[in-house]
Amino acid sequence: MWKFIIDLTERTVATYATAFLGLLLADTFDLTSIGALKAAAVAALPAALSVLKGAAASRIGDPHSAALLARGRD
Repeated sequence: MWKFIIDLTERTVATYATAFLGLLLADTFDLTSIGALKAAAVAALPAALSVLKGAAASRIGDPHSAALLARGRD
């Protein structure tokens, strides 16, 4: 179970960071503007979807991974 939680956390943080940085770069990278706060809030949407996808993937693929890959041989 810990392997799955660590995997899902890593994927969620990476998704959030990518979305947040992409939005900041699109908004000319001004960290003091209200746009940066909105970007932080909007970037949470793909991260939340990443959590849902990971939860669904644990039921379809390997239960110890957040990937949609076939179950591995143990």
